[in-house]
Amino acid sequence: MQLVLAMEREQPIRRLPPPVIKWSGSKRSQSAFIARCVPHHRRYIEPFLGGGAVLYQMCPEVGIAGDICEPLILLWQHIKTRPVELADGYRERWERLQKIGHTYYYEVRDRFNVDHDPVDFLFISRTCVNGLIRFNSQGEFNNSFHLSRPGINPVRLNAIIRDWSSRVQNTSFTYQDYRSTLASCGPGDLVYLDPPYFHTRGRYYGGIDPDIFFREVEAIIARGASVILSYDGRAGQTNYSAPVPQGLFAERLELRSGNSPFRKTQGGYIAEVTESLYLSFRSADV
Repeated sequence: MQLVLAMEREQPIRRLPPPVIKWSGSKRSQSAFIARCVPHHRRYIEPFLGGGAVLYQMCPEVGIAGDICEPLILLWQHIKTRPVELADGYRERWERLQKIGHTYYYEVRDRFNVDHDPVDFLFISRTCVNGLIRFNSQGEFNNSFHLSRPGINPVRLNAIIRDWSSRVQNTSFTYQDYRSTLASCGPGDLVYLDPPYFHTRGRYYGGIDPDIFFREVEAIIARGASVILSYDGRAGQTNYSAPVPQGLFAERLELRSGNSPFRKTQGGYIAEVTESLYLSFRSADV
């Protein structure tokens, strides 16, 4: 497998997508570069959707995006089909927050943990501490209110929601395990995989077994799909390297992806994050 340093390649000129929802492990800073690496394809498939930064850059003609987090998928479906309702709902909640104060945040959070309303989810995700979405072992949202910030302004968020909605109109969003999303992959499909780090699964929604995961990857490559994988990396002095089967990928790129919000929040220091991007094809052939 060939290692290519990303800084040796000409950087693409594309704007970074403004996040509609912040998600752990976001590829926002890398998304333009990743989109530039893609080969010709008929469908774009993303089984670990999260914040969807690469999906935004791809703006696929035919897309399938999945995730095991049901509240997240419900929100994406609203972004696609009910953007006005979503923006208006956030504005109403944001205005009540300014009048009532932080107790209203916890009222909405408690309500969300019962009924998983996507508008409530968007509201608490954009007003919680540092926008970090966290769930406990019971699947309940448990981050606190960010006392020193009022939350993103609804006028600004309205424009962001409409922008995202226009770019995901040809994408189907599905709540399911990644293996179900990959089941139909075959020739002409481009699959972008961004699983959670195996060493930090406690911080993320769900978890995956690496042996099962790589068997699935090997199977879809054998069926003719092109695969891009964001996988291991480093955060400061902490190494999140994990073994990748020999011969499975043709190329590995090293990409910088900014600083870790977890290190800043929990440890009080800034840690630069570097991640690996694995390609089942040669980037020079794209």
